[in-house]
Amino acid sequence: MDKTTPLAAGAAWMNGAVMPLVEARLPVNDWGILHSDITYDVVPVWDGGFFRLPDYMARFRDSRASLRLDIGMSEDEISAALHDMVAASGLRAAYVAMVASRGVPLIPGTRDPRECGNHFYGWCVPYIHVMRPDMPPESRTAWIAKSVTRIPESSIDPRVKNYHWGDFTAGLFEAKDHGFETVILLDADGCVTEGPGFNVFAIHGDRLVTSDHGALEGISRRTVLEMAAEHGLSTEIRPLPLDEFMAADEVFLSTSGGGVAPLTRVDDRIFCNGAVGPVASALHETYWHWIHDPALRSEISYS
Repeated sequence: MDKTTPLAAGAAWMNGAVMPLVEARLPVNDWGILHSDITYDVVPVWDGGFFRLPDYMARFRDSRASLRLDIGMSEDEISAALHDMVAASGLRAAYVAMVASRGVPLIPGTRDPRECGNHFYGWCVPYIHVMRPDMPPESRTAWIAKSVTRIPESSIDPRVKNYHWGDFTAGLFEAKDHGFETVILLDADGCVTEGPGFNVFAIHGDRLVTSDHGALEGISRRTVLEMAAEHGLSTEIRPLPLDEFMAADEVFLSTSGGGVAPLTRVDDRIFCNGAVGPVASALHETYWHWIHDPALRSEISYS
């Protein structure tokens, strides 16, 4: 990465042009801002290549369809915009966002979502870890939110990646106030859902359990489920009661910001005597092997 270019700190793609992220602007009356009427996806870049880009693109397409957003760009055009943006930035390890917003009303004063100019933009910054790889085991902690539950699926579909983070933000404040690194939210029935930017797994012997509701169907989650077969593990996608979660042998997070992130403590429950567990550790190593697999990569042509 050439740190002398202003794009190296972050770049954006808007209206066909790549620019420094600090110069990217949206109108203040864009419904993406006013109403969070927007969807996005995030794909990781590592060692100069996108990881599982077609899968992230497919989820982004499904999210746009669910929200009835028509950005007037083909899949190839979106992919080219992301490639051009990251190549221009010079970033070889990046967190790359693709965004579709409802946009500005085309008829002044309208309250009809069909009468807005939907649009696409993208942006990238140096790679973000949900939990830094150099974080000591004792710092890999999560708090179960007590003051807030996950937004119910009947209100907002969590399978459509969105910026409705009111519940996550309240939970993060609670977690930080108690000295924890991150937060996990429950549903109204006391079952584990997800956290800000990650899915959650419990390990019971040779079984992996993760929630079937109240959570994004993460691409990293999918990767974990696929890796489990390679490790001879069975998987269960179903409701995960808090009591069962806390009785697990190991627990971990899955995220595009780091792959598999083991936890050693949740509330007052210490897992694996405060060390990273063997199953989560093995899955973590496999993830970083897979991220270099040519079959799962889309290489970026840097000029």
